[in-house]
Amino acid sequence: MGDPLSDVVQLLHPQAVFANVISGKGNWAVRYADYGQPGFCIVLEGSARLAVDGHAPITISAGDFVLLPTTPAFTLSGFVPAPQVFVDPSVVPGGHGELRHGDPDGPPDMRSLGGAFLFDTKDAALLVSLLPTVVHVQGSQRLMQLVQMVGEEYAQQQPGNAYMLSRLVEMLLVEAMRSTTAGNAPPGLLRGLGDERLAMALKQIHARIAHGWTVGELAKAAALSRSTFFERFTRTVGVPPMEYVLAWRMEVAKELLRRDGLSVAEVAERVGYGSTSTFSVAFSRHVGEPPSRYADGP
Repeated sequence: MGDPLSDVVQLLHPQAVFANVISGKGNWAVRYADYGQPGFCIVLEGSARLAVDGHAPITISAGDFVLLPTTPAFTLSGFVPAPQVFVDPSVVPGGHGELRHGDPDGPPDMRSLGGAFLFDTKDAALLVSLLPTVVHVQGSQRLMQLVQMVGEEYAQQQPGNAYMLSRLVEMLLVEAMRSTTAGNAPPGLLRGLGDERLAMALKQIHARIAHGWTVGELAKAAALSRSTFFERFTRTVGVPPMEYVLAWRMEVAKELLRRDGLSVAEVAERVGYGSTSTFSVAFSRHVGEPPSRYADGP
């Protein structure tokens, strides 16, 4: 660890849980109910209008990647008003061929791959806390290459397909997160990484998680005065520096307990606690259950 963005994606363990090819031609509109889980849309060809509740409509075009961390209700349509077809995403299975809307004949005006993510973790809310409600990445040559590869993998269904898709999804997530570090992310890690000074401190925290950090040391890493660093970090990242250190230690501890199967004492040492009892108290207060119970949970 040491690269904060990579650390977060690795903890989430993203997988494509389901996806469908969606296309439309002529006058068409699909209204999706609120889903509540992370969803995505990859535009393979053409363009369409996307209207997410609470946000201004946007045009999405070939090569675009849209990530909805909580997938509120939204409408996907052509550019001419049309009666809406209502869809409940929680009951739509994936992988059942192309879902065509509007005129069924001829090449579509828009063709996309839409679906939802499954995160192999108990704390998928970590992603929601990092990103704005709508992430729209466009104009990226790297992204277009990834989109093309996802489309090919999904269409061809070759051996190793599931593994390839899960890795491509990870890369798409990283590209989406990178696109939000320039200032349009909500307060959190991504906005912090967009601040050159704070990024230096954040990288130190992630690189040396067991170190007994102080605000003064982190301010020095960021080349800022202690008071300036504290105010800037709290405003940009959304929590005070030491609260962030604690929160990240707990995220890593959860991963070590659940996935690596380490003992509570070993985990305590790995995340910077000299006392197992002190770690257990901190973990219980932060997570809501003792580390031993968390490790044995479903």
